[in-house]
Amino acid sequence: MTLKDEIKAIASEIKEDILAKRRYLHQYPELSFKEFNTSAFIKKSLDEWGIPWIPVADTGIIATLRGNHKTGNTIALRADMDALPIHENTGLAFKSVNPGVMHACGHDLHIASLLGAAYILKRLGKKINGTVKLIFQPAEEILPGGAIKILQEGVLQNPKVNAILGQHTMPSIESGKVGIRKGMFMASMDEIRIKVEGKGGHGAEPHNNNDPVVAVATMIVTLQQIVSRYNNPKTPTVLSFGKIEANGSTNIIPDTVSIEGTFRTMDEHWRDEAHEKIIRVAKSIAHGLGCECDIDIKRGYPSLHNCEVLTDKIHSYMREYMGDENIIETDIWMASEDFAYYAQNFSSCFYLLGTGYPNRINASLHTTTMEINEECIETSIGLMSYLSFQYLNMTR
Repeated sequence: MTLKDEIKAIASEIKEDILAKRRYLHQYPELSFKEFNTSAFIKKSLDEWGIPWIPVADTGIIATLRGNHKTGNTIALRADMDALPIHENTGLAFKSVNPGVMHACGHDLHIASLLGAAYILKRLGKKINGTVKLIFQPAEEILPGGAIKILQEGVLQNPKVNAILGQHTMPSIESGKVGIRKGMFMASMDEIRIKVEGKGGHGAEPHNNNDPVVAVATMIVTLQQIVSRYNNPKTPTVLSFGKIEANGSTNIIPDTVSIEGTFRTMDEHWRDEAHEKIIRVAKSIAHGLGCECDIDIKRGYPSLHNCEVLTDKIHSYMREYMGDENIIETDIWMASEDFAYYAQNFSSCFYLLGTGYPNRINASLHTTTMEINEECIETSIGLMSYLSFQYLNMTR
């Protein structure tokens, strides 16, 4: 029996157990850096299988599996653990029991899949030509994120990680398939908060006021020209405002208006330049209309770049395991991921795991009705295991 056949047989054998773990995790979601029950659940599984682990980044865990060979490379597999502040409306029998908290980004599947891979790697441990580190990472969903804390604690050294892989659920890709892209893949992400202070008053007497509502309205429209007129059209860029607070009324102009938004791009130099332009344009508009303007741009995750050499290798291993017909060369994705911090420090590959149902419209990530086609579990745990073995076998 080949290694691929062994892995597929074990993945099929443990599928129902991993499915049960995923459903438990989905039912009991926890927010960023509060993943206490989740962490305990992971540790219990690792203990049962005799896999050593250490705590990291508060609620996180690093487990390590070493092969019989004293030398060899080290590969890391990462799963994020946190849920989102969303009220679930799926109607699933195992839907969230924690009000206002939901695994709407598939992190429950990420954890369960990595546990499944851990079991397979442990069971076939004699065939590991090197070391595998399993990263159960907290707090991907909030800044500054758990990845940077794990890096700061130095747990990916001794032995130093040579390559790191991550996967993410994707409802728009059918279960049983994966998406992969080398080079630039995901965007940076910054949070923008702007507060405009004017002079409010009666809506029937605008000439006696300095209207912050008009200033903000002008600001939102004008700031879009930073993207359309200053950015190189070849560089993907998004500037969106999703929150406006103007606590006036039909006949009351408020003193203060606040807006919040996000800026995303795939060029770090342009990112810095755009921040300066956003500040300058917003302040000039506010001042020109007799208002004051306070701007806070909170720098978030960097853009994510998949190592070309490693991604080519991973793509070839995927073809061996799944067949070329089940691999999609995906487009860039303007979402953001703190996996990008790992990619700045190690050869990395972040790919998409298809979780969609065929012949239906699948709810997207971060929505109240997002569901996962659980047929993907067998693919997920087997693929991660195979990629790890092949990378270590082929890079000795």
